[in-house]
Amino acid sequence: MDLSRRQFAGLGGAAVAFAVAGRGIAARAGDAPAIQAGSSNSIDARLAPIDPELRPAARRMLEMGMPPISAATLRRAPPDAGAPKVTLLNDVTVAERRVAAQGTLPEVTVYVVNADAAKRRPAILHIHGGGFIVGAAKTELRYLQETARALDCVIVTVEYRLAPETRYTGSTEDTYAGLKWLYAQADELGADRGRIAVMGESAGGGHAAILAIRARDRGEVPLAFQALVYPMLDDRTGSGAPVPPHIATVGWSPPENRFGWQSFLGMEPGGSNVPVAAVPARLQNLAGLPPAFIGVGGVDLFAAEDMAYARRLTLADVPTELLVVPRAFHGFDRVAPDTTLARQFTKAKLNALRRAFGEQVVI
Repeated sequence: MDLSRRQFAGLGGAAVAFAVAGRGIAARAGDAPAIQAGSSNSIDARLAPIDPELRPAARRMLEMGMPPISAATLRRAPPDAGAPKVTLLNDVTVAERRVAAQGTLPEVTVYVVNADAAKRRPAILHIHGGGFIVGAAKTELRYLQETARALDCVIVTVEYRLAPETRYTGSTEDTYAGLKWLYAQADELGADRGRIAVMGESAGGGHAAILAIRARDRGEVPLAFQALVYPMLDDRTGSGAPVPPHIATVGWSPPENRFGWQSFLGMEPGGSNVPVAAVPARLQNLAGLPPAFIGVGGVDLFAAEDMAYARRLTLADVPTELLVVPRAFHGFDRVAPDTTLARQFTKAKLNALRRAFGEQVVI
């Protein structure tokens, strides 16, 4: 089965990390499915570190038999062949727009959720996940409608160009173009320029962290908050120190991470020559960044790097809330949304945004 890179994200979940978790992304053409080093290949062994409430969803992921992504399958699947259709809510508006990027860069497609020029509400610039190599903003629209309704806010999500065809230098300018457009068009969208946050999941969380850094450094768009949901922040994860065997038995794995970062960077990850501008965890000066929420599962591959980034933000005098959900895997809140753990996680994320926007939290 050949799929476009945008379409792949819609299979088995809203983000690719969830869709491919059962098979893994091969680092090179012909590689076997990725299994966390030190763990058994059996499903029961891979489920053992997972919270019992999350195991049914994790088992379904492992048993789905999704097609693995490799360098060969990426070559066969064009990056922009269209996203799968999603069923949208009738009472939350969605509009597609094309916005100008910097210099001679191509225009960027964005989707605007819940705009209303008659109001002045908080706004979120959202960036989808997918390991930098797959995924689609369009696939996330139902999720973003629900988020916008819960927060009574405007959301703009960016259809950034995917790696490896576009390296970090291009895709990060795509997301920045979306942010600048949101700020410039705030009156038309009904957005409050003083209450703009960036938010992303997985690789989208990494993009959101990069965007917060870029906004600080360029000084063109003031940000009120950054919501980083199990963000992909450090190219050295899985490329340097070994990962404990109970980590990443379900979800995004070290071989997948290496492949995603290699595609994004255009070079081997983990080395001393990796550009700091592409990797938030490598940045030395975190002072002056907007307040942050970082949420991650305790057995997510990104748990260690996310905790380290939260610690460094705190030491840099950036108000930071860190939530680590014990025994939760990458993307658990999206594939098992009705579990107690996922509901608590989502409530904490939304309440962090409410506090940042000066709104009343939900108890």
